[in-house]
Amino acid sequence: MTSIKSIAVFCGSSTGHDPVLIKDSLDLAAAFCAHDITLVYGGGNVGLMGVLADEMLRLGGRVIGVIPERLVEIEVAHKGLTQLHVVKGMHERKALMTSHSDAFMVLPGGIGTMEEFFEIYTWQQLGYHQKPIAISNINGFYDILISFLKTLASRDFVKPSQIDRLIIAGDSVQVLNALLNK
Repeated sequence: MTSIKSIAVFCGSSTGHDPVLIKDSLDLAAAFCAHDITLVYGGGNVGLMGVLADEMLRLGGRVIGVIPERLVEIEVAHKGLTQLHVVKGMHERKALMTSHSDAFMVLPGGIGTMEEFFEIYTWQQLGYHQKPIAISNINGFYDILISFLKTLASRDFVKPSQIDRLIIAGDSVQVLNALLNK
């Protein structure tokens, strides 16, 4: 069993329109706190990021935010975190998040979430890290992405073993349990 003490979560700076996503983030915060897991995330106080961070803090959890200077005002940097790192750009953000994390979780989000997922997934494929990556497929949010990844494998652009390394579950607490029991 892997010893996971901190997890980087990539998720939306919006909450979307499905209230299940907010409930999932609240449940994940409670599960992180119950397992004494530190949240490492994008450092904003908006969207699912803000919901997750606020609930972690309300429950007494440890939260590390990493936000680029340019996004401090756009995403409104969260001021109440355990630690907030302001960095120059997105690459530095992901590098610092990676160094602070034992695993990665992808919750619903937009283009930024996808960019973070694909870069960290590429780093894993290239051997820059061997940390587990998990996708929280809430209400089938990532069905199309998962299908696309399988298409890439079926056409020999990605090794099937790389797809098989992903942990995929229907909600974030299931994902966390899978990570903790890996």
